[in-house]
Amino acid sequence: QVQLVESGGGLVQAGGSLRLSCAASGRTFSWYAMGWFRQAPGKEREWVAAIRWADGSTYYADSVKGRFAISRDNAANTVYLQMNTLEPEDTAVYYCATTITGRVTTPNEYEDWGQGTQVTVSS
Repeated sequence: QVQLVESGGGLVQAGGSLRLSCAASGRTFSWYAMGWFRQAPGKEREWVAAIRWADGSTYYADSVKGRFAISRDNAANTVYLQMNTLEPEDTAVYYCATTITGRVTTPNEYEDWGQGTQVTVSS
């Protein structure tokens, strides 16, 4: 099992930036990719971005493409989500998760999840 701890959330004005971190521990050799998801009140969990651990290939939801960037530090077993030009619609709890499959956009394909970090963007 993998333990994931997110950090870096907070309150920011529209147009601002935040960087989220997700530190992993435990059976860290077993995953194929790590992803970021978000869930706003009353809405379903939404996939945001993913990074393939072996080669760093990245994938983004259309809603964040060009504004968010996912990256990894293999030595530290940490994944980052740099979020720029934030919009009120980005307000949500953000979660990181790991998957051993290639279906990186599907929440049900992820096995281990962090506790989430709140991001609030004011207008």
